[in-house]
Amino acid sequence: MMNTPCRLICCAAFACLALATSTAAQSVDSVPDVVAKFDVPPRPLKTKPPAYPPKLRAEGISGVVVVVLVIDESGRVIAAEASKASNEGFRDPAVKAVRDWTFEPAQVASKPVRARVSIPLQFSLDEA
Repeated sequence: MMNTPCRLICCAAFACLALATSTAAQSVDSVPDVVAKFDVPPRPLKTKPPAYPPKLRAEGISGVVVVVLVIDESGRVIAAEASKASNEGFRDPAVKAVRDWTFEPAQVASKPVRARVSIPLQFSLDEA
């Protein structure tokens, strides 16, 4: 039988995991109060290129993925999904990479807003 402190820690860990999973898996279309037109666009502050799928690199395949993001008022990516991909194998690495990006948020009337933007990500063998 689990003692009470251990049970509480386990419950808290599962609750945090469930919250993190639900936030990361949120659909771009399901996020409320998002603007697509703004006075000042979001500006990337921290980016990391997507991991190049080893199989596609070995086969000499390059491509592009258009990722649609929702960036909240603090500059965090709260939803991301691939809207187009030249190769299905690039979709997951592209979405996974942008979920860790941070931005200076978009602004309307000098106030930060939730913004929806599309960003193309290149998978180039020359840069891999």
